[in-house]
Amino acid sequence: MVVAAAANQPFTLSLWPPKSWRQDFPDPPHPNPLGKRRFRRQRLGLRAALVEAARPKEAADGSSMQQHQVQIYRRGGGDRTEDLQAEARAMLRAANASLYSPELLAARYGSRPIKVVGRALQILIALSWFGVKVLVDQRKGVLDRNKRKRAAELRSVFTRLGPTFVKLGQGLSTRPDLCPAEYLEELSQLQDALPTFPDADAFSCIERELGLSLDSIFSSISPSPIAAASLGQVYKARLRSGDVVVAVKVQRPGIEEAIGLDFYLIRGLGFLINKYVDIVTSDVVALIDEFARRVYQELNYEGKNARRFKKLYADREDVLVPDIFWDYTSSKVLTMEWVDGVKLNEQAAIEKQGLKVLDLVNTGIQCSLRQLLEYGYFHADPHPGNLLATPEGKLAFLDFGMMSETPEEARFAIIGHVVHMVNRDYEAMARDYYALDFLSTDVDVTPIVPALRNFFDDALNSTVSELNFKTLVDGLGAVLYQYPFNVPAYYALILRSLTVLEGLALYADPNFKVLAASYPYFAKRLLTDPNPYLRDALIELLFKDGKWNRLESLLVQGRKDRDFSAKDALQPVLKLLLAPDGEELRILVIKEAVRITEAFVLGTVIDTYNSIPDLLRALMFNGNASGVISMSKTEQQNMIELRDQVYRIWGLLRSSENFDPSLFQPILQVLQQPEGRILGGRVIGGITQRLAARLLQQVLRAPATVSASS
Repeated sequence: MVVAAAANQPFTLSLWPPKSWRQDFPDPPHPNPLGKRRFRRQRLGLRAALVEAARPKEAADGSSMQQHQVQIYRRGGGDRTEDLQAEARAMLRAANASLYSPELLAARYGSRPIKVVGRALQILIALSWFGVKVLVDQRKGVLDRNKRKRAAELRSVFTRLGPTFVKLGQGLSTRPDLCPAEYLEELSQLQDALPTFPDADAFSCIERELGLSLDSIFSSISPSPIAAASLGQVYKARLRSGDVVVAVKVQRPGIEEAIGLDFYLIRGLGFLINKYVDIVTSDVVALIDEFARRVYQELNYEGKNARRFKKLYADREDVLVPDIFWDYTSSKVLTMEWVDGVKLNEQAAIEKQGLKVLDLVNTGIQCSLRQLLEYGYFHADPHPGNLLATPEGKLAFLDFGMMSETPEEARFAIIGHVVHMVNRDYEAMARDYYALDFLSTDVDVTPIVPALRNFFDDALNSTVSELNFKTLVDGLGAVLYQYPFNVPAYYALILRSLTVLEGLALYADPNFKVLAASYPYFAKRLLTDPNPYLRDALIELLFKDGKWNRLESLLVQGRKDRDFSAKDALQPVLKLLLAPDGEELRILVIKEAVRITEAFVLGTVIDTYNSIPDLLRALMFNGNASGVISMSKTEQQNMIELRDQVYRIWGLLRSSENFDPSLFQPILQVLQQPEGRILGGRVIGGITQRLAARLLQQVLRAPATVSASS
């Protein structure tokens, strides 16, 4: 088995983990068989978790994806075998970490009625008082007027009820299908700011989890936490080994017990809502289960999330992901490289370092788009505290507890959704909600189309790149709230991520538009991605209404992305052109080829005619004021404009990075194939018919316009 180390020096492990090492770490005792089985599954999965594949990852369509050369393990050289073994030991220490299981929670708390009733009363009193106020507002007819006030009160209630409800409020802030806009905005302000717990408890947890004394691990550690959150708190320390400054995150004592009890109660409430509250169309129990799983993932401080994120995205020079120190990491203690930096919402401090907030936000947007739409594994909590600007101008990502994944089908559907929005194809936008898993396939989307049209026709008065993302989210949220949508958790987190990034940018520039910053990425993916869904979306975008300015716009935007290549831009459509299922595309290509050829021929004739002196022109054409071609001024102008547009597109291709004339070789090879010769004959036939019609019109001197479908 070959393991690709960060130093690119392969080494071989005959068996992993070695027999002697396995004997040093026998199965610890487990109170129940389920925990023991889970531990064995995790141990058996170690080999797969530790091996970094030497081959590039295969894309869904069989093409080879870019191979990243990223240093995954600790910096400064050293024996990579030790790093791998340290990670394995950390995973063993985390093997007993709690996983969310509704069945286990029911078994644990079903037999503890006093504890359950006590906590239920505490929650019920707090929420009932809030509910009474809402009912009074409704009776008095001031429900809408007091929405903002009640939303702020709910935020305060959640904060008082503790970590579970802080997390629940943050989760609700991403659910436009469940909450009105006023509640979304207030709940998004919930901060992970709870009182710190005693330092002695934190230091005891470190020693207990790592099996070492504090003095043997650190040469120094801050006497009090430098940051505190709902699930834990962070200390700054210096390791004795290597004299490295690190951040040590320690889990809050008793947090598993508190969160487990709360989710047991909340889940019971979810069953009641599903059964008796008709206004809520989503499956509340399923939403609670999904959210609880993510919170439990945050409880497990294992560094696998950070390692995976670093492997996928830290290949960029402007992105920093801190290293994990596996020897000092467990499910309740996480030791990471210390990152010096400034929070992304502290504009003055960032500018003091000679950096620009917008540059850093744009880095975050580009990295987020890769996360969301390229690999699908993304940071689901990019608030200002988790994004730092380093003195070197890099954007550092922190806190990888809340991660999520975008399903592969949904990644392409999101890009296609943007295309349909550009085309104002609201029927197709509505159908996209099937692929996005917003709607069951048995739901009729016909009533949704007018709502989309009403909102987007107003919102798209300007170009899509000028559309404010928050405006889009709020408007779309209003549609989701009115119809039987079930927004998947991943999509709600996507909206939250991009909204947070746009909010950070708006502090520095009130005119910043996240869609404008995202457009180059979408353009590049449309022009270069061979995926059939995106290829069809590109064809639809280019050939609908025959507007070649869309191709020009895509090329202009795509060139702004540093990964854009003109060579790749021609391949997806070219491969379909002669495919058995490409007849529809061939008809479109023939039609456009005829139009463009006519534009070049007649445009040249018009330019030649206009270059002749007036006196000579009058003699040659017997004083015919209509010119050499019987065509209206508007039609002549449109013809020349189309020709010039093709010239500009050619110029954009030539000026793009990595342009090589040999990229047209595949086109020549295609034309030499029998299918290509047939297609060429059809194009020549269409051009001949078109020019013959123009010639006949000229002979008869008829001013009528020739139809584009001739």
